[in-house]
This record gives sequence, structure tokens and C-alpha cells, in this order.
Amino acid sequence: MRLILLGPPGAGKGTQAQRLVHKHGIVQLSTGEMLRAAVAAGTPIGLQAKEVMASGALVPDEVVIGIISDRLDQPDMKNGFILDGFPRTVPQAAALDELLKKKHIKLDAVVELRVNESALLNRVETRVAEMRARGEEVRIDDTPEVLSKRLASYRTLTEPLIHYYSERRKLLTVDGMMTIEHVTREINRILSAIGATEPKATPKAAATAGARKAAKPAGKKPAKTAKKAAKAAPKARKAASKTPKRAAKKAKKPAKKMSKKTAKKAVKKVTKKRAKR
Repeated sequence: MRLILLGPPGAGKGTQAQRLVHKHGIVQLSTGEMLRAAVAAGTPIGLQAKEVMASGALVPDEVVIGIISDRLDQPDMKNGFILDGFPRTVPQAAALDELLKKKHIKLDAVVELRVNESALLNRVETRVAEMRARGEEVRIDDTPEVLSKRLASYRTLTEPLIHYYSERRKLLTVDGMMTIEHVTREINRILSAIGATEPKATPKAAATAGARKAAKPAGKKPAKTAKKAAKAAPKARKAASKTPKRAAKKAKKPAKKMSKKTAKKAVKKVTKKRAKR
């Protein structure tokens, strides 16, 4: 299973990604984590990213795509992956398509969690108010003001991906305003509907199923044949006993008829000879 999760900040992409990872045994790919891992490992693309990050600039798309390319070659990717937070723009999506095409990897679906932005802002405002009332510290990036900026950025940069993947018939939309459990069930339902979650039979299981299928009719047909043969045997014996008698009768009838004809012909010949004399 190979998926991309789309949705604005606060839509619940991270929660649903973790549930998909747990249920289907796939790998969640986070560009931030992949960048840090590549830098720590000292790979060529990781060293390139390290220089860019050290300067405080944004990592170019080609570097991010290079890191994703290296990650897709790892053994743990055989069951599939889920991309959360990438691609963020149409050019990134086009570059990802080219990468997957080169690696002969098929993207199963892009799941969009559609939410009401006003409702998201109300949720954050309520949560922040409750935390402050309890005297708890509120994170700087978890405020209505920050969320408003992130939502505006999403609308400008990422929302065009909905049209991009819809044109390619990859987009599946889920109501992200439902409860977490309902969203999870709906995602699994639509993935099952398109065949993305169907388990593939192992060679051993297929061989066992084939052996059972072959053995089942093999046990029934001889039994039926034996019963039919047993029922037909008395009829065959009766027919066999009648055959000689019928043959004998047929043989006698022609013989009698032939002898009478021959006698008549002989009498006619004798009569003609006498008449000539």
C-alpha cells in the first residue's frame, strides 16, 4: 500500500497515519525525519542538505526528492509507505510522480481529510482557553493566530494538489470532521473498495488451496461412477443374455426363407425342362 495524506493543519493526518502504519505494517515517511536521518548518516544527499540547513535556507525540492529516493530503496519499504506532509506543492508532486515512475512504484491513492477551517479555529481557541484556565503552558505554535497563518499557507501552496490528484484519479476524500474512529473506518473502507488493502496469497497458501480443490472432485467422481456402474450391471447382464437368443432367431428366419425360395426355383427349372422335352 502506497499512500499520500492531504489535509490542512489540525485535520488529524498524523493520527490517521499512525493508525494506518499500525494496521497495515507500512512505513510513515516524514520529510523532516528523513532529512535528519540522512544528515546523521552522512550520505551524499544528507551532506548537501546539511549545508543548506546550516545556512538557514529551505531545502530545495531536488534535495528532498533525492532523500526520498534513497529512503524508498530501503528493505523495510517492501510493504509500502504513507507520505504525510509531502508533497506540499504541485511541482513537488510532479517530481514525486517522476521518481515513482522511474522506480516502477505505483501510488495507490491520495487520501484528503476535508475539514471546516472555522471549526478547526474554534477547537484551538477552546483548547487554549481551557489550558490557560487550568494554568497550563500553551505552546507558541498551538494558537489560533499561528493556525490562521498555517491555514492560509495551505490554501495557497498545497490546496492545488487536490485538483492535481483528482485529475489523475488518485484522490479519495474523507470527512475529517467526524470522530477519529469514524475517520479511521472510512479510510479503511475506501482503501478496501479500491483494492489497496487486499491481502495477497502466499505461494504456499495458493499451492494448498490448489491441492484441496484438486482433491475434492477426485474423491467424488469415482464414487458416482461406481454407483452408476452397479445400477447398470443387471441391465447389461439381461441384455447380454437376450442377445444370443435374438441372434439365433434372426439367423434361423433367413435360412428358412432362403430354403423355400431355392426349392421353388428348383421346381420351376425342372418344369421348364420337362415342358421343352
